[in-house]
Amino acid sequence: MDSTSNVVADTICRTAELGLAITGAMDAGDFTFIEATATAFADSCSSCAMSGQFRDHAYRTLIDLPIVGFPTKLRIRLPRYRCTNDNCAVKYFQAQLACADPGKKVTHRVTRWILQRLAIDRMSISATAKALGIGWDLTCQLALDMCHELIYNDPTHLDNVQVIGVDEHKWSHNRNAYGAGFVTVIVDMTDHHHNTKRPARLLGVVEGRSADALRTWLAARTPEFRRQVRIVAMDGFQGYATASKELVPNARRVMDPFHVVRLAGDKLTACRQRLQREKYQRRGLTHDPLYKNRKTLLTTQKWLTDKQQARLDELWAYDKDYGTLKMAWLAYQGIIDCYQMSDKRKAKAQMRDIINALCKLPSTNKELAQLGRSLDKRLSDVLAFFDVGVSNGPVEAINGRLEHLRGIALGFRNLTHYILRCLIHSGQLTHKINAL
Repeated sequence: MDSTSNVVADTICRTAELGLAITGAMDAGDFTFIEATATAFADSCSSCAMSGQFRDHAYRTLIDLPIVGFPTKLRIRLPRYRCTNDNCAVKYFQAQLACADPGKKVTHRVTRWILQRLAIDRMSISATAKALGIGWDLTCQLALDMCHELIYNDPTHLDNVQVIGVDEHKWSHNRNAYGAGFVTVIVDMTDHHHNTKRPARLLGVVEGRSADALRTWLAARTPEFRRQVRIVAMDGFQGYATASKELVPNARRVMDPFHVVRLAGDKLTACRQRLQREKYQRRGLTHDPLYKNRKTLLTTQKWLTDKQQARLDELWAYDKDYGTLKMAWLAYQGIIDCYQMSDKRKAKAQMRDIINALCKLPSTNKELAQLGRSLDKRLSDVLAFFDVGVSNGPVEAINGRLEHLRGIALGFRNLTHYILRCLIHSGQLTHKINAL
């Protein structure tokens, strides 16, 4: 190629921004093959940082942006050097390019292009990989690494994150899936808690649902980030409480009201089912008083209709053995009342009294005794809600969005792909991706 052709080719392919100059090109069928020399490179040793003595040339092949719809490969002629430091373990080294990381097979702008196509153009991984002529797994991993860089390597992205929510999420119903199909999601709820217009945003998705999952994510963050976290909202899972206590000991842990009420409702249902089996020696049938009122028992008392209230009154008068069930129902309704009270100080005191009363019940009342032990073990976390007013509602909302995402995709089989799509979908990265 003459000099004029080189200038035209460099302009069309924009190789100057890569620090390359095109010396030749050929049509290789399924891809375009471009030969180039490096005009901008580092000639110092990566081990000792000393300049080397020229030895010979070597070639490096990189994937670049597609040209007129065909994948592009760059074959770059690079100088090799001998390290002049006699004490250095490296004897010979190749010049390093600014447009690609050492050992990588794609240029930096390819990684940006992949993420833009996935997030902005809504292309599939398969279509993006085909356009570049690389594998599906590599394309997915490059995009996920770039997402993590936009979140965790940006010094401003995690600024002022003071309230986080943690919850488990079922990403796959395949028994052989990674982490038994569960992941742990971490959500920034700071702006939502401060009543700003910005919604909650997804910060991370970690394989598994365990203390180690949250512990690993928190340990990977900077000490400054862990110090600024003031509140951690979570469900009743003890593992999350343990991990947050270890890594962010100064943060208030809040057990989400929904999960407290759900736990009390589960114990109420368990009590009803036990009484059903003891009385009838079988599961409930339509005409059985206990089974007939199964939904009414879980309805908030102030929303009961006159007909429902009459059915409950009839149930309590039906058999004296149902006193245990009534006690469980009263505890369930009392917990709901605490969360609906406008006077949070009074609500906190009432919640403490309910839990203390449950702890004093004899073990013969199995369900209520279990409820009392569970809530007493997390007493400070349960009562913290009345001081800070933080719930896991935004986390559940993002969980709902991720469920919708999974439905649109008709399910996911690859966890890396799922994490990538979750961060693009709910991580509020659009403006950062547009700016790449």
